[in-house]
Amino acid sequence: MAHFFDIIILLLVVVVIYSKLKSVLGTRPSETPKATPLSEESAAKIFDIIMAENAKNIQQNNVQDITPPAELTPLQEELKKIPNFNEDTFLNGARQAFEIIITAFAKGDIETLEALVSPKLIKKFQEVLHQRQTDGITAETDLICFRTAEITDAKISKNNIAKLSVKFETEQVNLLKNSEDKVIEGDENFVQNITDNWTFERNLTSTNPNWLLISTKK
Repeated sequence: MAHFFDIIILLLVVVVIYSKLKSVLGTRPSETPKATPLSEESAAKIFDIIMAENAKNIQQNNVQDITPPAELTPLQEELKKIPNFNEDTFLNGARQAFEIIITAFAKGDIETLEALVSPKLIKKFQEVLHQRQTDGITAETDLICFRTAEITDAKISKNNIAKLSVKFETEQVNLLKNSEDKVIEGDENFVQNITDNWTFERNLTSTNPNWLLISTKK
């Protein structure tokens, strides 16, 4: 039925073209010979051209309609299982958590770390901080910028525990100083390019929307 109406419209177009040509070619002074009206053969040729163009457009549209959608990657499929998950929002929060955690760790701020890090990882942090304190060593960390931050892996367990791995590439200045405030490791004028792979965890059945850091790797 749709093609039938298309043909009617195209015929109307031919009639309009014919009328326009007639009005232009047929308005001459009385002494000037009248122009030859558009023949049926010419009108048929015009109609054939229009029909061929219409068929071409229909064919192109059909090709576009049958183009299959792009398949999701395994990572994207896993992320879809997380309710109300937004990748940009998560990565923005992950970058903020990264900066807070490395700053708190350098300062030995356990209270701040406990809000963002799992109990198991907190124990490892405390061991390092305790050893530094025993040795009279202090740390300074200056995060210059993030070069990249991307989700590299996602896993959701049967008991609805989601674990997302994030690769951070950053520029930092890191120093270790002794009890006399002398630099024993690092250079305050040297910016390091550092890659960290962190894993965050969240119980999807919990009303708490926060993700906890559960592991760190270089």
